[in-house]
Amino acid sequence: MKTTLVLIDIQNDYFPGGRMELEGPLEAASQARRLLDLFRNRHWPTVHVQHISTRPGATFFLPDTEGIHFHSTIAPLSGETTVVKHFPNSFRETDLLDRLKGQGAERLVICGMMTHMCVDATTRAAADLGYPVLLAADACATRDLAYNDTKVPAAQVHAAFLAALKSYGQVLSSNEILAQLAEA
Repeated sequence: MKTTLVLIDIQNDYFPGGRMELEGPLEAASQARRLLDLFRNRHWPTVHVQHISTRPGATFFLPDTEGIHFHSTIAPLSGETTVVKHFPNSFRETDLLDRLKGQGAERLVICGMMTHMCVDATTRAAADLGYPVLLAADACATRDLAYNDTKVPAAQVHAAFLAALKSYGQVLSSNEILAQLAEA
């Protein structure tokens, strides 16, 4: 089964010193890099998704800032596919689906940031489009959220969204995905 790696929004604004720092972005990016290394070594297709904010009032991923650049741990190499998006769903108003079809993708490995927003929206859309999904749980990161007076720690946000995404694909560790892909 031809598998494509989709790396979502692993960009500077989510890392220490960025405009929207997440919990554990360095650890997540390290796991994403392990997946990326396997795909590069095997010459399998990858897609780097980059969010650039165009919404009025946006506070991060602003055009012409350092925050929109891919983090150095996973920066695309020449020839690797990059898709720019302006919404959480990486398929919305982008050419991602056309690119995946052009690569002959039959299954997707998804990782990136933020678990509760762009990873969630993209994983659901990918499954709705018929792609089997392997979601790398430890190669994703998120942040604390709040609802009214309730603060929800990032670890709980992450776990809740991953639990829900099990209905849309396999939610596995990077090690588990690497082991599955090693058999391919």
